[in-house]
Amino acid sequence: MEDVLTDLDRAKVDAGDDDAFYGQPRFVTHADDGFLDRLTELYGTVSTDGDRVFDAMSSWVSHLPAFDYERVVGHGLNAAELEANDALDEWFVQNLNDDQVLGLDDDAFDLVTCALSVQYLQYPGAVFREFARVLAPDGVLVVSFTNRMFPTKAVRAWRQASMDERVDLVESYCRAAGLTVTDVVRERPETDPFYAVVARRAD
Repeated sequence: MEDVLTDLDRAKVDAGDDDAFYGQPRFVTHADDGFLDRLTELYGTVSTDGDRVFDAMSSWVSHLPAFDYERVVGHGLNAAELEANDALDEWFVQNLNDDQVLGLDDDAFDLVTCALSVQYLQYPGAVFREFARVLAPDGVLVVSFTNRMFPTKAVRAWRQASMDERVDLVESYCRAAGLTVTDVVRERPETDPFYAVVARRAD
Protein backbone atom coordinates (compact mmCIF):
# COMPACT_ATOMS: atom_id res chain seq x y z
CA MET A 1 0.00 0.00 0.00
CA GLU A 2 1.41 3.40 -0.97
CA ASP A 3 2.31 5.88 1.74
CA VAL A 4 1.07 9.47 1.95
CA LEU A 5 4.53 10.97 1.49
CA THR A 6 6.80 10.70 -1.54
CA ASP A 7 10.49 9.95 -1.26
CA LEU A 8 11.19 13.68 -1.55
CA ASP A 9 8.57 14.52 1.09
CA ARG A 10 10.09 12.14 3.63
CA ALA A 11 13.69 13.32 3.16
CA LYS A 12 15.55 14.54 6.25
CA VAL A 13 18.50 16.89 6.53
CA ASP A 14 20.16 14.36 8.84
CA ALA A 15 19.74 10.97 7.22
CA GLY A 16 21.87 9.33 9.89
CA ASP A 17 20.73 6.67 12.32
CA ASP A 18 17.74 7.79 14.40
CA ASP A 19 18.68 5.39 17.18
CA ALA A 20 22.02 7.16 17.56
CA PHE A 21 20.44 10.63 17.50
CA TYR A 22 17.99 9.72 20.25
CA GLY A 23 20.46 7.52 22.13
CA GLN A 24 21.05 10.07 24.90
CA PRO A 25 18.01 10.77 27.10
CA ARG A 26 16.59 14.29 27.01
CA PHE A 27 14.74 14.94 30.25
CA VAL A 28 13.14 18.14 28.96
CA THR A 29 9.72 19.07 27.65
CA HIS A 30 9.39 20.15 24.03
CA ALA A 31 6.69 22.79 24.54
CA ASP A 32 5.82 25.38 27.16
CA ASP A 33 3.56 24.84 30.17
CA GLY A 34 0.56 26.41 28.46
CA PHE A 35 0.77 23.87 25.63
CA LEU A 36 1.23 20.94 27.99
CA ASP A 37 -1.61 21.97 30.30
CA ARG A 38 -3.92 22.34 27.29
CA LEU A 39 -2.87 18.91 26.04
CA THR A 40 -3.72 17.30 29.39
CA GLU A 41 -7.08 19.09 29.32
CA LEU A 42 -7.78 17.78 25.81
CA TYR A 43 -6.90 14.22 26.81
CA GLY A 44 -9.35 14.60 29.67
CA THR A 45 -12.20 15.36 27.27
CA VAL A 46 -11.67 12.27 25.09
CA SER A 47 -10.85 9.64 27.72
CA THR A 48 -12.13 8.42 31.05
CA ASP A 49 -11.36 6.05 33.94
CA GLY A 50 -10.89 2.49 32.79
CA ASP A 51 -9.65 3.38 29.31
CA ARG A 52 -6.66 1.69 27.74
CA VAL A 53 -4.07 4.12 26.38
CA PHE A 54 -1.22 3.76 23.91
CA ASP A 55 1.20 6.71 24.07
CA ALA A 56 3.14 6.52 20.81
CA MET A 57 6.50 8.27 20.35
CA SER A 58 6.53 9.04 24.07
CA SER A 59 9.30 10.10 26.44
CA TRP A 60 9.70 10.62 30.19
CA VAL A 61 6.28 12.25 30.60
CA SER A 62 2.94 11.51 28.91
CA HIS A 63 0.86 14.56 29.93
CA LEU A 64 -2.15 12.36 30.71
CA PRO A 65 -4.76 13.49 33.25
CA ALA A 66 -4.89 11.82 36.66
CA PHE A 67 -7.44 9.22 35.59
CA ASP A 68 -7.57 5.61 36.70
CA TYR A 69 -6.68 4.11 33.33
CA GLU A 70 -6.82 0.35 33.00
CA ARG A 71 -3.54 0.19 31.09
CA VAL A 72 -1.05 2.69 29.65
CA VAL A 73 1.53 1.43 27.17
CA GLY A 74 4.31 3.70 25.99
CA HIS A 75 6.53 3.58 22.95
CA GLY A 76 9.60 5.61 22.08
CA LEU A 77 13.23 5.60 21.03
CA ASN A 78 14.98 6.05 24.38
CA ALA A 79 14.69 3.40 27.07
CA ALA A 80 15.89 5.65 29.89
CA GLU A 81 13.17 8.21 29.16
CA LEU A 82 10.45 5.57 29.02
CA GLU A 83 11.70 3.92 32.20
CA ALA A 84 11.38 7.28 33.99
CA ASN A 85 7.77 7.80 32.83
CA ASP A 86 5.58 7.08 35.86
CA ALA A 87 2.40 7.11 33.75
CA LEU A 88 3.38 3.96 31.87
CA ASP A 89 2.48 0.44 32.98
CA GLU A 90 4.68 -1.00 30.25
CA TRP A 91 6.76 0.29 27.36
CA PHE A 92 8.87 -0.72 24.39
CA VAL A 93 11.49 0.81 22.11
CA GLN A 94 10.94 0.75 18.35
CA ASN A 95 12.08 2.93 15.45
CA LEU A 96 8.92 3.50 13.41
CA ASN A 97 10.95 4.76 10.47
CA ASP A 98 12.55 1.33 10.21
CA ASP A 99 9.62 -0.87 11.25
CA GLN A 100 6.06 0.41 11.15
CA VAL A 101 4.37 -2.75 12.49
CA LEU A 102 3.46 -2.48 16.17
CA GLY A 103 3.64 -5.61 18.31
CA LEU A 104 0.24 -4.83 19.81
CA ASP A 105 -3.11 -6.61 19.55
CA ASP A 106 -5.98 -5.44 17.38
CA ASP A 107 -8.65 -3.31 19.12
CA ALA A 108 -6.49 -3.07 22.26
CA PHE A 109 -6.78 0.65 23.10
CA ASP A 110 -9.46 3.26 23.61
CA LEU A 111 -7.05 6.18 23.16
CA VAL A 112 -3.88 6.54 21.11
CA THR A 113 -1.79 9.67 21.66
CA CYS A 114 1.09 11.10 19.64
CA ALA A 115 2.44 14.33 21.12
CA LEU A 116 5.07 16.58 19.59
CA SER A 117 6.52 13.82 17.41
CA VAL A 118 4.48 13.30 14.25
CA GLN A 119 6.87 15.50 12.26
CA TYR A 120 9.55 12.79 12.39
CA LEU A 121 7.52 10.01 10.75
CA GLN A 122 8.80 9.09 7.31
CA TYR A 123 6.03 6.55 6.65
CA PRO A 124 3.06 8.14 8.42
CA GLY A 125 0.40 6.36 6.38
CA ALA A 126 1.66 2.96 7.49
CA VAL A 127 2.08 4.08 11.11
CA PHE A 128 -1.38 5.64 11.28
CA ARG A 129 -2.87 2.45 9.84
CA GLU A 130 -1.27 0.68 12.81
CA PHE A 131 -2.78 3.28 15.15
CA ALA A 132 -6.18 2.53 13.62
CA ARG A 133 -5.63 -1.22 13.93
CA VAL A 134 -4.84 -1.12 17.65
CA LEU A 135 -7.73 1.26 18.39
CA ALA A 136 -10.96 -0.32 19.57
CA PRO A 137 -14.16 0.58 17.68
CA ASP A 138 -15.04 4.20 18.50
CA GLY A 139 -11.49 4.68 19.86
CA VAL A 140 -9.82 8.08 19.60
CA LEU A 141 -6.47 9.25 18.24
CA VAL A 142 -5.03 12.60 19.38
CA VAL A 143 -2.06 14.01 17.46
CA SER A 144 -0.65 17.26 18.87
CA PHE A 145 2.14 19.52 17.69
CA THR A 146 3.56 23.03 17.88
CA ASN A 147 6.10 24.97 15.83
CA ARG A 148 9.09 23.44 17.59
CA MET A 149 11.05 20.48 16.22
CA PHE A 150 14.49 19.02 15.69
CA PRO A 151 14.73 20.46 12.15
CA THR A 152 17.40 18.06 10.96
CA LYS A 153 15.17 15.09 11.81
CA ALA A 154 11.79 16.39 10.66
CA VAL A 155 10.66 15.28 7.22
CA ARG A 156 10.85 17.76 4.35
CA ALA A 157 7.06 17.92 3.91
CA TRP A 158 6.73 19.11 7.51
CA ARG A 159 9.65 21.54 7.44
CA GLN A 160 8.30 23.34 4.39
CA ALA A 161 4.68 23.51 5.55
CA SER A 162 2.86 26.26 7.42
CA MET A 163 1.08 25.33 10.64
CA ASP A 164 -2.25 25.02 8.84
CA GLU A 165 -0.61 22.93 6.12
CA ARG A 166 0.72 20.67 8.88
CA VAL A 167 -2.87 20.18 10.02
CA ASP A 168 -3.66 19.17 6.44
CA LEU A 169 -0.80 16.67 6.50
CA VAL A 170 -2.00 15.05 9.74
CA GLU A 171 -5.55 14.92 8.43
CA SER A 172 -4.25 13.15 5.31
CA TYR A 173 -2.45 10.62 7.51
CA CYS A 174 -5.72 9.96 9.35
CA ARG A 175 -7.66 9.52 6.11
CA ALA A 176 -5.03 7.10 4.80
CA ALA A 177 -5.69 5.00 7.89
CA GLY A 178 -9.47 5.09 7.52
CA LEU A 179 -9.89 7.32 10.57
CA THR A 180 -12.47 10.12 10.71
CA VAL A 181 -11.22 13.53 11.86
CA THR A 182 -13.70 14.86 14.41
CA ASP A 183 -11.96 17.97 15.69
CA VAL A 184 -9.03 20.27 14.97
CA VAL A 185 -7.75 22.58 17.72
CA ARG A 186 -5.80 25.74 16.88
CA GLU A 187 -4.99 27.83 19.96
CA ARG A 188 -2.17 29.73 21.64
CA PRO A 189 -2.60 29.18 25.39
CA GLU A 190 0.80 30.71 26.16
CA THR A 191 3.78 31.30 23.83
CA ASP A 192 3.81 28.04 21.86
CA PRO A 193 0.91 27.49 19.45
CA PHE A 194 -1.21 24.48 20.35
CA TYR A 195 -2.43 22.38 17.43
CA ALA A 196 -4.19 19.04 17.74
CA VAL A 197 -6.01 16.76 15.34
CA VAL A 198 -8.57 14.43 16.93
CA ALA A 199 -9.72 11.42 14.93
CA ARG A 200 -11.96 8.47 15.66
CA ARG A 201 -12.23 4.90 14.44
CA ALA A 202 -15.77 4.77 13.21
CA ASP A 203 -16.39 1.02 12.97
